[in-house]
Amino acid sequence: MPVEIPAEFRKVASRGPEWASWLDGLPRLTRELLDGWGLRVDGDSAYGNCALVVPVRTADGTAAVLKVQFPHWEAETEHLALRIWDGNGAIRLLRADPRRFAMLLERAQARDLTTVDAIEACELVASLYERLHVPAGPQFKPLSAEMKRLSEELLQLPASAPVPRRYVEQAASLASDFAADPDTDGRLIHTDLHYFNVLAADREPWLVIDPKPLSGDPHYEVAPLLWNRWDELAAAHDLRIALRSRFYAVIDTAGLDEDRARAWVIVRQMQNALGAVRNAGADEVLPQDWLTRNIAIVKAIQD
Repeated sequence: MPVEIPAEFRKVASRGPEWASWLDGLPRLTRELLDGWGLRVDGDSAYGNCALVVPVRTADGTAAVLKVQFPHWEAETEHLALRIWDGNGAIRLLRADPRRFAMLLERAQARDLTTVDAIEACELVASLYERLHVPAGPQFKPLSAEMKRLSEELLQLPASAPVPRRYVEQAASLASDFAADPDTDGRLIHTDLHYFNVLAADREPWLVIDPKPLSGDPHYEVAPLLWNRWDELAAAHDLRIALRSRFYAVIDTAGLDEDRARAWVIVRQMQNALGAVRNAGADEVLPQDWLTRNIAIVKAIQD
């Protein structure tokens, strides 16, 4: 059965020449992996933001998926994190080829945590933290280094940027404090743990997928549960109450420190805002909805 590259995924070629080149070679690369690992295609291909995912069967009939990613730094250590977790709350790694950014993974179901009430989903994610946040080794980049750089970059934002300056300066100060805090590093964190990255499974009710691992602070994990499933928050009678309900569901379930978790939320939302402004450049239209979302979360989480 030939490997089909979904038409929507082909659009990643528009991201630049490196993406176009990788996409051109993807069918051959995928076929080489299938043949080399003795796999047969077992359904239609799916995709994420940076990866093709092919359902397969191994030589002994085991259901699995072949994940082939665009080479980028966030994916460099994904296989290492999955190997450390070894299926404990996360999808199990069966085989990896780091040089080709390819992994053979345990197959889960198509259903994710968007099918569960948001508060219950927050509690489910938070209940996984203790199993995932094990000691991180030196192979993972330290979060403190990311914070040192972020603090400097935030202060470089011009005063004319469409982000409240008080929030920019607040986040820069917090990031600088975190950069010097020894507790900012040391635990293996997923960094992108939200509703879409937790799938229903047979071995356990829910399993985490798609980590972008760092050596960091478990409190860093809270923010993605606030900015995802935003339509539900925006439709709430009181955004502040609805957002804080998620926040407290996470920190109460996981036993996190409220002030530290709040500080990390502020930092991460302003990091998102910085990225939006930078990615737009001089000739692009700013993603105003995304900027508004991040600013609204910073305001609601502390006012």
